[in-house]
Amino acid sequence: MSSNEKSLELSTRPAAEAYVSKVCFKLGPPALIGAELEWLTALDDGTRPSLSLLATALGDHSPRSIAPESPALTLPGGSIVTVEPGGQVELSSSPCTSVSDLATVLDADALLLRDMLDGSGIDILAVPADTARAPERLLVLPRYCAMENRFTTIGPYGKLMMCNTAAAQVSVDAGRDRAEVAARWRMLHVIGPAFVSAFARSPELEGAPEGVWASQRMRTWLELDSSRTDSSRTAVPTTGDPIADYARWALDVPLLCIQGIDQNWEAPAGTTFAQWLADPGVVGRAPTYGDLDYHLTTLFPQVRACGHLEIRYLDAQPDGQWVVPAAAFEALLSTPELVARATEIGAGTAGRWIDAARVGLGDRDLRSAATELLKLAAEFGGEHADYLSAAARRCHSGEPPSEFDSATREFHTRKESV
Repeated sequence: MSSNEKSLELSTRPAAEAYVSKVCFKLGPPALIGAELEWLTALDDGTRPSLSLLATALGDHSPRSIAPESPALTLPGGSIVTVEPGGQVELSSSPCTSVSDLATVLDADALLLRDMLDGSGIDILAVPADTARAPERLLVLPRYCAMENRFTTIGPYGKLMMCNTAAAQVSVDAGRDRAEVAARWRMLHVIGPAFVSAFARSPELEGAPEGVWASQRMRTWLELDSSRTDSSRTAVPTTGDPIADYARWALDVPLLCIQGIDQNWEAPAGTTFAQWLADPGVVGRAPTYGDLDYHLTTLFPQVRACGHLEIRYLDAQPDGQWVVPAAAFEALLSTPELVARATEIGAGTAGRWIDAARVGLGDRDLRSAATELLKLAAEFGGEHADYLSAAARRCHSGEPPSEFDSATREFHTRKESV
């Protein structure tokens, strides 16, 4: 859709739902996989680097959010560099046809990123939660000002999530048709709590209220704003057609912010996109396709539909080990039969997101599901089978991700290359 078309006004809910269904679920034979990796950043004294120092270190690869005149070049492997509100850096890979190809280009880009930042005295930390610094927002863009203002009315978790956490995200194709999309969508949600448990490694988070959690990072999302983060448990109706369900849900999520030409992007509190459609007077103008596109970027469910499916529920993993969950998803999604088997294994712990974030592998059923899912992935994991098996053994013993996953010589060699 061209920029002129995006400025066209939306007038009806059916038209908006049809548009969301079209742009959020691109149908076709599953062929591609990608990943997004985040790191916390720190100077030698532990403080956050300034945005100007990050921009200097990143040079022509700086995102325009911190250097408006930057060409924002991709790294040699095709990864896009972005900077999160608290100074975290993120690499978003190009899509690849396999995890093996993805690891080659993304790890090379990660090494280059580390070298660039190190040259300016900035260290990047492969940890999912900041255990030492109070949350501090560095980016002052209108989007993040509006987000913080909105989330602050709920509690401390919004600023903690924005500034003090890091994730590993994996993206996969939606599916060739509505039936395959439904099966893949259901599997990714059903196995989610088991995978949260398997890869949880953030028991501490500076500034978080008291409580024992296996994944404080996931806790921030669960405590944040269920209307926009919880598409699988309460907000989205489960009719068996996630394409239609997601479109309806998206329109019923309250507006977080509205792009404008000034610095105030605040949206009327509690007003959903559907309500804006029905009564343009609540904002002062009718919504456009561009407004709907932007609204979709303010939805943060465990699995987000972005044309492809973005799996958002994993803690950042130790350096070099993001490939373990990525390879697991690749294997379990590789055939309809494996999708069905994984769904069956995860069914007993489906929906237990809070237990997974709070107790993790300490829960017998979650530990068993995680172990069996990783064993199944290892059986069909090809060259990744050894460290998928190591991850299954780790889960069986109740241990979080650590050097244990580096038990195989091949994985140790690969981690050293990173």
